[in-house]
Amino acid sequence: MVFKPFDFSHYYVYAEIIELLQEMAIAYPNLVQLQVIGQSYAGKDIWIAILTQQETGHYLEKPGYWVDANTHAGEVTGSAVALYLFHKLLTQYGTEPQITRLLDQHTVYILPRLAIDGAEKYLTTPYRLRSSIRPYPYPEEQDGLHREDINGDGLILQMRIQDDCGAWKISEKDPRVMIRRELDEFDGIYYTLLPEGRVVNYDGYEFKIAPSLEGMDFNRNYPYLWNPEGQQAGAGDFPFSEPETRAEAEFWQQNRNINGFISYHTYSAVILRPYSTHADEHYPVEDLEIYKLLGEKGTAMTGYKCISTYHDFRYHPKEITTGVMDDFGYDHYGWFGFTIELWDAPTQAGIEKKDYIRWYGWHPLEDDLLLMKWNDEQLGGTGFIPWRPFEHPQLGAVEIGGWDEKAVWQNAPAQYLPEICEKQASFAIAHALMSPKLAIAQIKLTPQGSDIYHLVIQIENQGFLPTYTSKKTLERKAVRAIEVMLSLPEGVTLISGQREQNIDHLEGRSNKAFSSFVSSGGGIDYRRHLEWVIKGPAKSELEIIIYSERAGTIKTQICLDN
Repeated sequence: MVFKPFDFSHYYVYAEIIELLQEMAIAYPNLVQLQVIGQSYAGKDIWIAILTQQETGHYLEKPGYWVDANTHAGEVTGSAVALYLFHKLLTQYGTEPQITRLLDQHTVYILPRLAIDGAEKYLTTPYRLRSSIRPYPYPEEQDGLHREDINGDGLILQMRIQDDCGAWKISEKDPRVMIRRELDEFDGIYYTLLPEGRVVNYDGYEFKIAPSLEGMDFNRNYPYLWNPEGQQAGAGDFPFSEPETRAEAEFWQQNRNINGFISYHTYSAVILRPYSTHADEHYPVEDLEIYKLLGEKGTAMTGYKCISTYHDFRYHPKEITTGVMDDFGYDHYGWFGFTIELWDAPTQAGIEKKDYIRWYGWHPLEDDLLLMKWNDEQLGGTGFIPWRPFEHPQLGAVEIGGWDEKAVWQNAPAQYLPEICEKQASFAIAHALMSPKLAIAQIKLTPQGSDIYHLVIQIENQGFLPTYTSKKTLERKAVRAIEVMLSLPEGVTLISGQREQNIDHLEGRSNKAFSSFVSSGGGIDYRRHLEWVIKGPAKSELEIIIYSERAGTIKTQICLDN
């Protein structure tokens, strides 16, 4: 089936997302189902797409993989990647072997936008916000400077105000660039830099930068080591207090076949792995090894380095971030997953950041000049708005200008979206295909005479991961054993063996990833056979169901035949 190409020209508002989901569901009814899993704070439906080839089995009877995006309202590059993945899986099914294999044998859950209300405000107004439009933690605006489009140009930029105590000055190498005043420097022209905005309850003398009215952060609202607002900004009233995160939690609890995940965010061009709260020594050793191996695969496919959030991506060297989704997904369920910070303007400009977070606090002038060169040559100068004088109604003479943060820093300019989307979608597909996959290796039915049969079924795990996903899953007892059920028709009896039994999990290839090819490895620990002796007339049909929460369900009929 031919369908229109994905539109990279802009970021989709809510109505466009729903339109795309519904059009594709009509065009590919055997491959996608849509579900509303809850409503946002403003009452908008939260949609999830469930992708699998329905003719090869129910989506819950296959290994599952989770993708979400736009947890933070302004990080709309994430929803673009998630929607592109959705589009790619459907339009290339049947022609691209890996995609065909994935949808024939696996299930992919895609939640393209979690912060529905916030993203709509972000895309249709000049404002920026973290996640939800719900006033939080205070019901009204606090005193101080609030970001606002004061000069009416449709953007919220920066203000620079001439000030003898100012910490900034204009660079001699490029008058657009503001650089720090030297520690012992005096007798020059200096500036204070502020967000463009208005001051609530201004007394004509001093003011602070006010906290955002909409300070909720969905990615601080998950249960793992959750802390209240006083210790973790944006955390919410209690874990899963927000209808959006609670809708996710309820869906996960009801759909228990997930093995891995990606959560798309921006920015920094890096793949983050848990924990945010613990050093690597906190992991089961085997899980850390696999996480690093998966991260290396991600780096090879996307160009993004994979790093530990705790060790390499902290906002403050002595503080940790709590209540985040990827920590919860791994520690509670044992899923192997990542938060991917998409896009990075400095990286695109050719800057190599030694520290992903501290670079924003301090970097050399040469980096700013490289950014301006990139802006001029690649963006046609549109990313940086020249400083222009403005008479502020409260502060008097100011200049307004600076980087268009929403269009250049927080999200990728449209020209870069195709490459980002394609690389990230390819990694998501590869990651999903690493899930465990239960299958029948062989069936052997041997007549013993007198309507007695010896039945042997050998099952195997064809996936990379074990049927229990991770050691953390076992530690948390988050997955049931493999269940085997034998159904006998009337007139057929069981002489030996069990009608219902639980069997141990099967390993995959992951426990052999670090073994030498000259060693014995783990043996045939990915296969297991089961035996029954059955008495019944020829042509009787038996059914065997082998169920694994995360590796899929096998149903097979066997005809007793001499």
